[in-house]
Amino acid sequence: MRVVRLCSVFEPPPEALSGRGVRFDPIGGMQNHTACLTRALDARGVAQDVVTTRPPGAPARQPLGRSATVHRLGAPVGSLRQLYAIPAAPLVSRLARGATLLHVHLGEDLAVVPMAQAAAGRARIPLVLTLHSSLAHTVEGGGLRGAVLRHLGGRIETRAASTADAVIALTPRLAELLIADGVPAGRLRVIPSGVVPADFAQAGDDPLAHIARPRILFSGRLVEQKGVAYLLEAAAMLRTRGAQLCLVGDGPQRRALERRARRLGLAERAHFLGFRPHDEMPALLAGADVLVLPSLYEELGSVLLEGLQAGLPIVASRTGGIPRALGDAGLLVAPRDAQALAQALDAVLQDGGLRVALAERATERAGDYDWEVLADRVLDVYGAVSGAAVPRERALEVRLG
Repeated sequence: MRVVRLCSVFEPPPEALSGRGVRFDPIGGMQNHTACLTRALDARGVAQDVVTTRPPGAPARQPLGRSATVHRLGAPVGSLRQLYAIPAAPLVSRLARGATLLHVHLGEDLAVVPMAQAAAGRARIPLVLTLHSSLAHTVEGGGLRGAVLRHLGGRIETRAASTADAVIALTPRLAELLIADGVPAGRLRVIPSGVVPADFAQAGDDPLAHIARPRILFSGRLVEQKGVAYLLEAAAMLRTRGAQLCLVGDGPQRRALERRARRLGLAERAHFLGFRPHDEMPALLAGADVLVLPSLYEELGSVLLEGLQAGLPIVASRTGGIPRALGDAGLLVAPRDAQALAQALDAVLQDGGLRVALAERATERAGDYDWEVLADRVLDVYGAVSGAAVPRERALEVRLG
């Protein structure tokens, strides 16, 4: 079985996490998802070609594991990234001619779906579509970009979901909405993102040891969608004495958020830690007292699943697929409600019994998000649409670099 995987973002090598690479949002849930899935399928003997964008500092072509290759295209710049479609389109078409199927991952990149449809159609191979953040049903926000994503992108997404041989939704909520749009239920599968439990077996040294407790951990891009401005407001309202806010990530709003933190009197308590390699996440989570996801919109954040695996109490926004994924393992608040967010964080930090109960429930739910199980479910989708034999062989995991 040979798969062409088309995704606008993919896990970068460590050298792309600093300098100009910061502007490329190199760390995120879709990056983790596509990389973990590629590794898991490589361990099962699936040959893969991954076509994606090229962050500054990343090589244009890089092997992964035994039989996967990452092809990074486009100029290594932070803006106009979708121009990577110009060199990517002919490469995807060429790779598709020798492939069993084409699997396209849709986040907020409008170029990937038409490119995938054209290549799969010419090669006469099945097309599998994974919706990470539905342009029609997940994305919110004002401005020209938000309007284009929802209206133009929503139409592109709806048409692709109606014609793809299989559609993978990350959450039951999204699957239900797609069925209401007319996508046949028989072609829909709910397969969430996952985690690799072995990564959490030994967290290692505490990377937050220089920061006093209690520690509130946020991990994500510093963009409007993630609701960090409201988190800073909530941090300024906290009653829990000495609570520290640890912000892992970077992005275009970092300087504005740092200024906001100073204005709110948080200069000594809000720690902007920048991007960290994904393999540090288990240690970062182990060093925190509570994980917070204040997203304005989100279908299913990977860091939520990592928090469950780490057995960490979680406070999150009531949006997208988060409520059903989190269940009773955390506290939910309305997006943009800084006061409710502060109250929920205080409740977790000040009530030891609540922390223990949430942590135990998190550990119980974590088993639903194991990549070893989820990869087999993706393989079942591949087998169903292609009629090809599904490999089940497993080998040692091999990482980039």
